[in-house]
Amino acid sequence: MKHDLLADMFSIIKNSEGIGKKRCVTPASKLIRDTLKVMQKNKYIGDFEFVDNGRGGNFRVKLLGKINDCNVIKPRYSVRKVQMIDFEKRFLPANNIGILIMTTSKGIIDQTTAGKENTGGKLLGYVY
Repeated sequence: MKHDLLADMFSIIKNSEGIGKKRCVTPASKLIRDTLKVMQKNKYIGDFEFVDNGRGGNFRVKLLGKINDCNVIKPRYSVRKVQMIDFEKRFLPANNIGILIMTTSKGIIDQTTAGKENTGGKLLGYVY
């Protein structure tokens, strides 16, 4: 029984990248779909497609070999725009390397988009 689909998705992608696979299959949900779109926009993964298996479906994700680490952030910290630099220092290895994925009132976006849109939100995960 899976309790945290987002954490499962990050671990599947991280483990598949680590052993050099070109594709992986992750569980499907709206949250995972939007998170994968953010990762795709930032060129950490390639294309992904929904595959219906009769039990909720899966996403088939094309891997590009660019992910060193990715994980979910728990607890999901509430972050204001001015606090973003502190969380970047905490979860990312260096300045301008990697992204923080967060949920806001404007959808699931990365920290640079949140800064441009002048909004805060809750942290979901990180990728670098």
